[in-house]
Amino acid sequence: MFCNQCEQTAKGIGCTIAGVCGKNEEVADLQDLLVHALQGLALYAKEGRRLGIVDDATDLFAYEAIFSTLTNVDFDPARFVVLINRTVELREAMKAKVAAAGGTTDFAEAPATFIPAGTVAELAEQGKALNLIESLDSDVNIRSLKQTLLYGLKGIAAYADHAAILGQKDPAVAAFCYEALTVLLAQGLTVEQCVPVAMKAGEINLRAMELLDAANTGTYGHPVPTPVPLGHRKNKCILISGHDLHDLELLLKQTEGKGIDIYTHGEMLPCHGYPELKKYPHFYGHFGTAWQNQHKEFPNFPGPILFTTNCIQKPREDYIDRVFTNGLVGWPGVKHITDKDYSAVVAMALAMDGFTDDVDNGQVLVGFARNTVLGVADKVIEAIKAKAIRHFFLVGGCDGAKPGRDYFTRFVEQVPADCMVLTLACGKFRFFDKQLGDIGGIPRLLDVGQCNDAYSAIQIAVALAKAFDCSVNDLPLSMVLSWYEQKAVAILLTLLYLGIKDIRLGPSLPAFISPTVLEFLVNTFDIKPVDTPEADLKAILG
Repeated sequence: MFCNQCEQTAKGIGCTIAGVCGKNEEVADLQDLLVHALQGLALYAKEGRRLGIVDDATDLFAYEAIFSTLTNVDFDPARFVVLINRTVELREAMKAKVAAAGGTTDFAEAPATFIPAGTVAELAEQGKALNLIESLDSDVNIRSLKQTLLYGLKGIAAYADHAAILGQKDPAVAAFCYEALTVLLAQGLTVEQCVPVAMKAGEINLRAMELLDAANTGTYGHPVPTPVPLGHRKNKCILISGHDLHDLELLLKQTEGKGIDIYTHGEMLPCHGYPELKKYPHFYGHFGTAWQNQHKEFPNFPGPILFTTNCIQKPREDYIDRVFTNGLVGWPGVKHITDKDYSAVVAMALAMDGFTDDVDNGQVLVGFARNTVLGVADKVIEAIKAKAIRHFFLVGGCDGAKPGRDYFTRFVEQVPADCMVLTLACGKFRFFDKQLGDIGGIPRLLDVGQCNDAYSAIQIAVALAKAFDCSVNDLPLSMVLSWYEQKAVAILLTLLYLGIKDIRLGPSLPAFISPTVLEFLVNTFDIKPVDTPEADLKAILG
């Protein structure tokens, strides 16, 4: 295997024996084979679109299948067998429709005629033989740009899948996914040809995040400032982690009136700010801190744990018997729920002791998405003009266990008292409980939300730029971003598409970015690797 799609990749180069994320070689090879199969589907789906043939069910499946190859999502070989075979079935169905419409069906590319083997082991061998990353291109710079496109595509599919679950879709997003998959097959491309496609990925990801924002706020209302307890109260309990608001809503409905409190973990924390979710009195608090501590914390939670979408490495034996997975999340031997019926989770919660006392560990504020922040935009603008607010820092991204991630905590701790910190994604769990006070009644630490809520942060920045009649790059705003996996790549491409410059990225730069591509990003967008908090603050503030 070879995988370098996440920031934690072995030795900063690539995982070759087993993934740092926990996936083994067999799973890695099956994921590569699924990408290969999806490229075959994409060839016919792209041709079908030229002829006006669009199949919503195929598009939704494509999102889910691409999403399943993202870091920390699905590690169950058996489920990849199903996805690979279903991809080929849909490819053949689309091929028949294209043929009936008089379109092209004689594609020479190998994915167009790929036939899956009969066993898991044989499929894994097919995936291994692809040598997927090396086969993208012999030129290291073109390969680097294609990897950036592929990983950005995985992030786009994740957001599009979440949005589609709540009924928000745009055929242009699916069309780009197929376009990107076929571009990965093209040989002989130049850097000048690849860069616009990567920028297009940023544009499409902005649309995908917009769809997800509309889905979440349209279904659950705009987040409002909400205090969330970090302690616990005496009662039965269930912990839910991941990203999916719909899964949380279903869990809240199925536990209503049963004497069970629901606690969030990870990027489910911002869900406490949504009016249609916070109305449930048993939606109580948040449990756990940073991503790298989860295996220390989870054994201490006295109830079952439900994982939704990408959120965790393989559960350890000391609490694996209490773990349920849902949706795309899967591990061999872990209880998986396929029908959204959480009765087994409820039964386990009722059978366990739950919390037997009340503990007050303070609270954190959530709910500072664009609607809330822009609601006090006049106060913010006046504070900037009066120099009460000197600078804004967007400190966000993804959490991880790799050394160096305390940079972001130390950075936030040293941000001067006349500066604001906006944060989003799971990177905030390095410092989300810091008490930074306020400026004119506005908290200095504002939790904008999940990783996809980068859309909210962008809208806040655009609105401020409009108010000051300047560009976003001219605002007293700096972005200091961590990254872990492919949704962060998609967000970075969106920021670059929008022309945002002077982004500091860390704790290390992507292993798949070649020196030449990095030079292009530095020269064009002034991207910088993080240094020390002290040096970066001095460079930004002077």
